[in-house]
Amino acid sequence: MKNKTIEEIQEKYDLELDKIISEIKNKKSKLVLLQFPDGLKPYATVVIDYLEEKTNAEFLIWMESCFGACDIPVGIEKLKIDLVVQFGHSEMMPCY
Repeated sequence: MKNKTIEEIQEKYDLELDKIISEIKNKKSKLVLLQFPDGLKPYATVVIDYLEEKTNAEFLIWMESCFGACDIPVGIEKLKIDLVVQFGHSEMMPCY
């Protein structure tokens, strides 16, 4: 399987990388944890390479399962993370 480029990934998924870059810079985040659902994990290193080019942050990938925004990694407070970014397959649905 050929590695995909960030452009190819963003054709299929709207990862909102510009928003993430802006948030990292605005918060002056140095250590960022990225949490992907299993279907997006194969693209994690490509996303990190792109974000590293655009920011001064270091990135960690949460490799446990992720079932949604309420699925906060256990023990995260011990890692001294500045920012957590959770990716998903779908747009957020409004709560009624």
